[in-house]
Amino acid sequence: AHSHKFGPGSSANHRDVIAIGGSLGSIEPVKHICHHLPSDLLAAVFVVIHVGDRGRDMLASIFDAGSPLPVVTASDGMAVCHGCIFVAPAGYHMLMMNDVIRLGRGPRENMARPAIDPLFRSAAASCGNRVVAVVLSGLLDDGASGLADVKRCGGITIVQEPSNSQAPDMPLAALRASDIDYRAPLDQLPALLSKLTQEAPGQAVSVPNAINAEVEIALGRKSDSETVAEFSAPVALTCPACGGVMSQIHRSPLRFRCQVGHTYSAESMATAKEGTVDEAIRVSLRIMEERILLAQKMADEARSVGMEAAAHSYITRVEESRSYEKILRKAIAES
Repeated sequence: AHSHKFGPGSSANHRDVIAIGGSLGSIEPVKHICHHLPSDLLAAVFVVIHVGDRGRDMLASIFDAGSPLPVVTASDGMAVCHGCIFVAPAGYHMLMMNDVIRLGRGPRENMARPAIDPLFRSAAASCGNRVVAVVLSGLLDDGASGLADVKRCGGITIVQEPSNSQAPDMPLAALRASDIDYRAPLDQLPALLSKLTQEAPGQAVSVPNAINAEVEIALGRKSDSETVAEFSAPVALTCPACGGVMSQIHRSPLRFRCQVGHTYSAESMATAKEGTVDEAIRVSLRIMEERILLAQKMADEARSVGMEAAAHSYITRVEESRSYEKILRKAIAES
């Protein structure tokens, strides 16, 4: 495969950036796309799959086997080139900034790092109408707001057909969040991407300052109340990650960001809050079990020295605590 240098203005006559994001059930779709893109593709391809902080960066080798294009794990400062597929490493947001890849240790977005939204947002900010962005199979809704920003900046947006996805949540969330250009089954995606990269881009659109600000935060630049206030407003919610005050981002879809920079879509925020509530119930249950054990021991001790009235009081406390214990166990079972 031959790669071609990617530089400012080098490909203004066609779309030359493909950004792909996926989560659960997306490895096989990405592999299929990598294997069926043409060897003479005049576009750079970027792939983010949720792998967390502890991944072993094996995805590039998985996608590279049988691919007509070279597939590499991205590194900070790596030059972008046509005809190459770049995969985000574990623990870093992968950002495309002009003709260079930057890896950011900024706060998690939608509980993930790497997250899909920062890639889409950075590509939109750098290349605008030359971007084609794709959301594949996955849970929750990472990628939905990023696709909306790609659309705002003049790019083309695609989702894998939800009925053709192992986990349809992410494609469905993207369809709800903005006006998507294409929804296609997996077997049609490589040809569609190839076709779109051969077409002239649409009209150039100015990039909102808020998008650039969020790209900088994902890179790891300072995030404080003054910075966040430029594109959001405080709301009466606390951050599930750090307990800080959340602000609602002005542009749709509905999202929240704290002063530290943790970012949540409405769906991921609700999921994170459910986890917090579940943990709180489990802590309460553990405390109640310890309270029952202690009260029982105190009742036994009182009986052993002939203090029947005190023993009866402790047994009453045990019975009361056991009724609370049943309520907590039922809450855990239902959650």
